[in-house]
Order: sequence, then structure tokens, then C-alpha cells
Amino acid sequence: MVSYNDILKATDGFSEANLLGKGRYGTVYKGTLENFAAAVKVFNLQQSGSYKSFQDECEALRRVKHRCLVKIVTCCSSINHQGQDFRALVFELMPNGSLDRWIHPDIESQNRNGTLSLSQRLDIAIDLVDALDYLHNGCQPSIIHCDLKPSNILLTGDMRARIGDFGIARILNEGGSEASANSLSSIRIRGSIGYVAPEYGEGLSVSTYGDVYSLGITLIEMFTGRCPTDDMFRDGLTLQYFAKSGGIPGNVMEI
Repeated sequence: MVSYNDILKATDGFSEANLLGKGRYGTVYKGTLENFAAAVKVFNLQQSGSYKSFQDECEALRRVKHRCLVKIVTCCSSINHQGQDFRALVFELMPNGSLDRWIHPDIESQNRNGTLSLSQRLDIAIDLVDALDYLHNGCQPSIIHCDLKPSNILLTGDMRARIGDFGIARILNEGGSEASANSLSSIRIRGSIGYVAPEYGEGLSVSTYGDVYSLGITLIEMFTGRCPTDDMFRDGLTLQYFAKSGGIPGNVMEI
């Protein structure tokens, strides 16, 4: 475990120059800890649910070890210089950033390397399927990610995929239901708009099927370059229908 001062120094005082991204419960910075390139997720504890997100992510990550999941290095549970609680997780830094930036290179100017080749997209798809199979079938009890989407998929130096951000992940008990079903966060819709399984909106419990739905949307987005929340998708037109109607050439949808 590292201290608040270690994190402060590693990120150069949480410099905007080191900012990698912002999420629902925290902000991610790049930094260097003992000559190790790291991504530091600092939790915004003023945001309702952040404490639980930190606990849930720690609980999920301590149970997993797989080449297609982002590796956690250490954590920080301390107080800052103002005497306020401070929580952070330290991960290995993925040099090629998020899949989101490669599918939609106009989102940020940081991606100057062009677009993904078909071979790279297929490799990424294989990695994602491998990771979910491990979480759902290789872990006992099963772990449901609950927020699979391109911005939570990171790419290594050789463009292989690693799933990250387990902040709203759920751990199932032996009966296949949530281990913490009585928690407030467990009854909320699980996931992000456009990627969340429709049944979650109807109040059904999280399941492996929800992750598989999110994976399907992510793969279609990766092969079409269209985000499920694009303005073009209205009046009954969805990303799925767009793909089936010619948005993806040949028999890729069948594959």
C-alpha cells in the first residue's frame, strides 16, 4: 500500500497534464511510482457511492488474475493534507489508452496513430471474450463487470485488450444472485446508457447475460465506428438494426 504523499508525487500534484480521464466515481492520472509507469484512479469521495465503488472494485480485483484484465499494483487508503479521506487504486499503465479513442479518434487528439486494422479488431474481440469467459466461468463465485464499454477497455503496447474499471462490478453467490443484493447500489440500473442490457431497466437482477449484451454492443461499435448513443439512432433505428442492415459488411454479424 502506498501513501497519499506517494500518489501526490507520482502524479505531479494531480497535474492536468497527467489527466487520463474522468469517470462516474473518480479521475485517472498517469504517474510514476518507483520508476513504474502507472495509472492512478483517484476516487471522488464527495460523489455518492464512491466509497462503495472503491470497496467493490477492491473486492473484485483481489479475486481475479488474468492476462486480459488490467493489473492492479497497489492501493491507497489514507487522508490528504486537508485531513479528508483519500482513496486511490494504482494500475499498470496501458500505453495505447482506451479502445474508445481508437474507435472514435476525433474524441481526443492524443491518438495520432490512425485507426485499428481488421486483424487488431479481431484480436481485441478475442481478448474480450476470453476475459468475460474467465469472469463468468473461471471465477468462483462468478463476477459480473456490469459496465463493459469501449472507454473501460484499455490497450497494451502491442494492441491487446485489457478490461478495466470494476467500480460497479457485482459478485454472485452460489445461487447466481448478487452477494450484496441488499445494497442500495445493487438495485440501480447497472451500466452506461447505450450499453446496459434492456432487462436491467425492467428491474431484473444482474447476470452474465447483461455483460454479454454489453459485449455485443461494444463489438458492433468497434466494427462500425458508430456509438450506440449517436444522434442518428432515433425513431426506432438502433445500432443493432444499423449493423444488420448493412452497417457491417459480409457475414461479420454471423461470426
